[in-house]
Amino acid sequence: MKVSPSIFRIDRLDLSFEPKAWAFADEHRVKIDDYFDALRHEKPALWSGRVLLMHHQVIERGVLHGRFLETDYASFAAWRHWGWPAAGVRDCFSAAAILTREGAFLLAVMAPHTFNADRIYFPCGTPDPNDIVNAKVDLDLSVRRELKEETGLSIVEFEIEPGWTMVVDGPMIAQIKLLRSSEAACDLRERILAHLAREQCPELSDIRIVKGLNDLDSAMPGYVSAFLASRFAA
Repeated sequence: MKVSPSIFRIDRLDLSFEPKAWAFADEHRVKIDDYFDALRHEKPALWSGRVLLMHHQVIERGVLHGRFLETDYASFAAWRHWGWPAAGVRDCFSAAAILTREGAFLLAVMAPHTFNADRIYFPCGTPDPNDIVNAKVDLDLSVRRELKEETGLSIVEFEIEPGWTMVVDGPMIAQIKLLRSSEAACDLRERILAHLAREQCPELSDIRIVKGLNDLDSAMPGYVSAFLASRFAA
């Protein structure tokens, strides 16, 4: 039976890069490579860069302490595609929840060429080695980069809510940063769509305006729906 996502308030993240071998990737190397070769035949734009996965975590007094290892995207993608089998890691990442002047949220529809085609997310991404600063995994840096790359918006435009909303959905741990905008939803959406139109191969195909519970969609991952439901209920 699937367990509903759990939501926590986190004051601070203390995340370290402590590399070690990922047994899942080593043990299933041939099968992973075959899977990813077939996936790339279907979606040629995909490539197997390096990503970070959390292999240890504990919460103490409002602080999430975590340790991350580095692996290849092909292994990460296969792990997800095969239903997240127990593998000693968690997919811990940051996401930007844009809250507009009238209280709506803006969500991104993933483009057809991406791994998560047609799914509806907050701007987000799996952390990678670019997010390592002095042996620390910086999810603030990650969320700023993903927001800019995907939407063209800079985080300095927003009022940033302190801390994080952590949503645990099985092996996924989303660290959601609430960003309040003084602009209307339709205006922000048009700005993002203009950015996407200038991109040669944008990650997003559309922007959804979510005004309330009736706008929740089955294409949204559980952690997204859980976060939105909690915010609208409040």
